[in-house]
Amino acid sequence: MKISTTAAVALRSLVPAALIMMLAFPAGAFAQTAPADHLITSQAMQQQMADSASARQKNIETITKFLSIPEAEQAMRDAHFNSVQVRRAIPTLSDQELTTLAARSADAQQKFAAGHLTKPELAIVVIALVVLVVVIIVH
Repeated sequence: MKISTTAAVALRSLVPAALIMMLAFPAGAFAQTAPADHLITSQAMQQQMADSASARQKNIETITKFLSIPEAEQAMRDAHFNSVQVRRAIPTLSDQELTTLAARSADAQQKFAAGHLTKPELAIVVIALVVLVVVIIVH
């Protein structure tokens, strides 16, 4: 079986072109790949956002609860801080600031309930916490 000259010329130019195209793309470039480990699904992202929002809300409640105890209210009044304004400022803090202040608030409240802090010591802790909130908000 004899190939015509035109077909032979076409074949000679197509084979190298096809080989170049095959070598130009890495193996499996068009294959279906599994999702990479560093990518997260939208479901995981939503769960992470929900967890973050929940933790943030819990931290706000912890700080607010601490500042709402009668001794804290009295300490803020004695230091001439408006407790309503302070409580309104709490949600404007960053997540990291809320986490830190919530931990300190919970610790102080626990120590006060256990009798490890006196009322004057608690007042100092409350004033320090309020000053932190004010300083953070101002800057």
